[in-house]
Amino acid sequence: MALIPTPPAPTGTDDHSATIAWVAEHLGDLAREDPTDIAAGAFTGGQTAADVALASLDITGYARDRNTVLPVGRRGASRMSPYIRHGLLSLREVWDAVSDASGRDKSKYRDELLWQEYARHLYARVGTELGESLRYEQPRRPVAPEDRPFGGDPWPTEMNCMSATLDELHDDGWLVNQARMWMASQWTVRVGATWREGEDEMFAHLLDGSRAANRLGWQWTVGTGSGKPYGFSRWQVQKRSPSLCGECALNADCPIEDWPPSDHGAPLDGPYLGASDIPTGPTEVDGAGADQVWLTAESLGHNDPALAADPDRPAVFVFDEPLLRRLRLSGKRLVFLAECLGDIAAGREVEVRRGVVADELDGRSLAATWAPVPGFGRISAQVTPVELHPWTWLVTPRRAPVRSFSAWRKAVGTPR
Repeated sequence: MALIPTPPAPTGTDDHSATIAWVAEHLGDLAREDPTDIAAGAFTGGQTAADVALASLDITGYARDRNTVLPVGRRGASRMSPYIRHGLLSLREVWDAVSDASGRDKSKYRDELLWQEYARHLYARVGTELGESLRYEQPRRPVAPEDRPFGGDPWPTEMNCMSATLDELHDDGWLVNQARMWMASQWTVRVGATWREGEDEMFAHLLDGSRAANRLGWQWTVGTGSGKPYGFSRWQVQKRSPSLCGECALNADCPIEDWPPSDHGAPLDGPYLGASDIPTGPTEVDGAGADQVWLTAESLGHNDPALAADPDRPAVFVFDEPLLRRLRLSGKRLVFLAECLGDIAAGREVEVRRGVVADELDGRSLAATWAPVPGFGRISAQVTPVELHPWTWLVTPRRAPVRSFSAWRKAVGTPR
């Protein structure tokens, strides 16, 4: 059994030094980088930081600027995603927060929130099969890895557009969606490298990294989900970030000057994506009287239903050692998670452990919030929470197809 100290509470400033030191000491052997190189990303974790971000949310110009990459000051992206991904803010809270926005900005922004909900519904339905191509094989370019330009590197830093976005991914742990599409298309459609390997590499750094959204985004870009690959070319860079081309050493010999091939992959027999029930978890609290709340990475906010049910009940969180050792996440992701835990611990007792989750929780009387991810189902079957709380959905799952966003949305409707 591996009990470790509770992380310090975030300071509310850009000083992450205490949490960085905590991660280096207690989780450093599980991080991608050396413990001495662990750093924070561009976001502070925790409910306090999430509440500040929500209070200042302004989506004016979102419809026009949401795809802008550079300059940073003209970006229209809201930067809510790390807080949404870890349950610090529910999709419903953010949906309601933009109710007074202008019609076009509100419509576009809410479409993006619905896309996140669609990703969760799809993942709840197909589970780990989302890690395999859903409907089509990845189109393959007839170029052997050793014959690819730039030494076969799928994200060659000789290209300024790749160098800049890769630096931001590594330093900040966050990218606007347009830049994510560039990187996914360059990795797969341009170079022909395997999409799942690229998805793993991006996932390791993203503070908002979820298998649901990240895998769906890659499958959409590659064309394995839709059959239509997203073509990345110089045109997008000049439109969304004109300075990158002007400063690129390859400006006069751009390797993405023309549109890439748009070949479709062959259809495959993947999971059934037609109309069927989507797992929803309990619709009301199932059980009562638990002694402790089991926190998961899916729901680390103060309003986690199991936490909110009893403000005085202690909580426990387990860093899944075998999983983290396999994933080798960037330390900045661990810093963000530690700050979330430290923020909760400022108001109640939080026990923090590392090891095999089911072993660390064995024999405990637990309350938990159901989560739409395969790992929760697998572990909860072993630890059997005596009190299970419903997940907070934006759109309550119902019988619906999940083969495309449009088909799913038509079936489930729009939140009120």
